[in-house]
Amino acid sequence: MTNRFLQLLQDKPFLMADGATGTNLFAAGLMTGDSPETWNFLHPEKITALHQSFVDAGSDVILTNSFGGTRHRLKLHGDQDKVYEINKRAAEIARAVADKAMQQTPGRVVIVAGSMGPTGELFQPLGALTEEDGIAAFEEQAIALRDGGVDVLWIETMSAREEVAAAVKGAAKAGLPIVTTCSFDTNGRTMMGITPADFAQFVHTLDPKPVAYGANCGVGASDLTATILQMAAAAQPGDIIVAKGNCGIPFYDEGKIKYNGTPELMGDYAKLVRDAGARIVGGCCGTSPEHLKSIRASLDSHTPGEKPTLEVITSKLGALTSGAEASLSGHAPAGGGDGERRGRRRRASADDASF
Repeated sequence: MTNRFLQLLQDKPFLMADGATGTNLFAAGLMTGDSPETWNFLHPEKITALHQSFVDAGSDVILTNSFGGTRHRLKLHGDQDKVYEINKRAAEIARAVADKAMQQTPGRVVIVAGSMGPTGELFQPLGALTEEDGIAAFEEQAIALRDGGVDVLWIETMSAREEVAAAVKGAAKAGLPIVTTCSFDTNGRTMMGITPADFAQFVHTLDPKPVAYGANCGVGASDLTATILQMAAAAQPGDIIVAKGNCGIPFYDEGKIKYNGTPELMGDYAKLVRDAGARIVGGCCGTSPEHLKSIRASLDSHTPGEKPTLEVITSKLGALTSGAEASLSGHAPAGGGDGERRGRRRRASADDASF
């Protein structure tokens, strides 16, 4: 049987992924420090409604509510022994929404991607987590997501080569296509120093090689677009690149984290990342269904053109973060891919990744 995700990649020039999970769940009542994954049981109707809002906005790919679903993340809430049931339930909820959409609209395909975030642990020799334990943890999660009905395993918000490699090896045990993305934060490197060009090259050393790779989360739409520009410059022919950027820059307002990106800004972002080389485009932190509608309209009406310059990116999406602009100023978008930047990634939490 042909995998839906692989078939859709063959059939369509681009795919639109969904938006933020955590940001929208906070709006629905999730409290800081709570486990979003437990809502698959406590409030399944709210998880269903969120997936449905993304589908109604035009998403081709929806991610399960399982970002923190490894035993290492779930142990923070005492749920380390419930990995299978939590992840399987997350997949089942998303699967039901996708199946309903496909039944209601003949010819439409909605992909369910099993979200797999970082363990939150450091691998040896920097930390205590061994490669074997890491692989086992990701395998455990991947099997549960597969059994729940996902089409693809979506490893996201990574920062270290060791964890990416362990996640891919573990996910491979489930026998599904794999997508992996890193978060390139301040000054454009991951917390563990990977540049976009490094990552594009590193992916080709993985076994199995992911079907697609790219960037998610990070700082804002402008930085994410610059990241994709560099990644695409280092990519090999035929590589499928993912862009899932935050909805502008976060700020505090009345004790809550909000994002300054408007639907119009996210529409511009969608066009620019397509021009930069991304084939799968979605939103990360702060991205609501309204933002996704703008992204969908932009993608549907846009014919990719020349790769954007730094000046175009900043004029449309705002300035890059401190340090990033200086290192990118010598980057030639249409040519080399040397715009490498230094940085860090904040710890994976309920407002990271596709959150």
